[in-house]
Amino acid sequence: MFYGSVVWDPWLIVAQIVCIQCLYYLTLGVFMAMFVGTRVSRMTLVYFFDYATVTISTVTGWFVIASFLLSSIAGAGFLVYLIERAKKCLDFSATVYIIHLCICILYGGWPSSITWWIVNGTGLAIMALLGEYFCIKRELREIPISRLRSSV
Repeated sequence: MFYGSVVWDPWLIVAQIVCIQCLYYLTLGVFMAMFVGTRVSRMTLVYFFDYATVTISTVTGWFVIASFLLSSIAGAGFLVYLIERAKKCLDFSATVYIIHLCICILYGGWPSSITWWIVNGTGLAIMALLGEYFCIKRELREIPISRLRSSV
């Protein structure tokens, strides 16, 4: 993709937001199933959206925290392939976590746990900074000249 001419395409932005959000929850579900699903008798949405499950006082809470942080690392990888621009990584990462906050508020009320805020703030920082790093590495890759020269 050429980055010189930026065209305002709201449908593309909405599609990217939906894709990033779905992939974030998909990976969160995979990590929750691997880590938390083996420890609890029944896996429910409580572990995704209730702030009370994000706690450092139980082993299950630590696994919930690990699932959220690993999902943010995976989200950084998704940003590289879906967003492709380093300067947009913070915007899309913040959007993922703002939507997650809204869903958490609708599900269980305002998150009053400081642990929830620290985990999600750290997840936002990891996703944004790691996504920017990966995107910059991708943008700065050398373009092979031999491929361009052979078509002339």
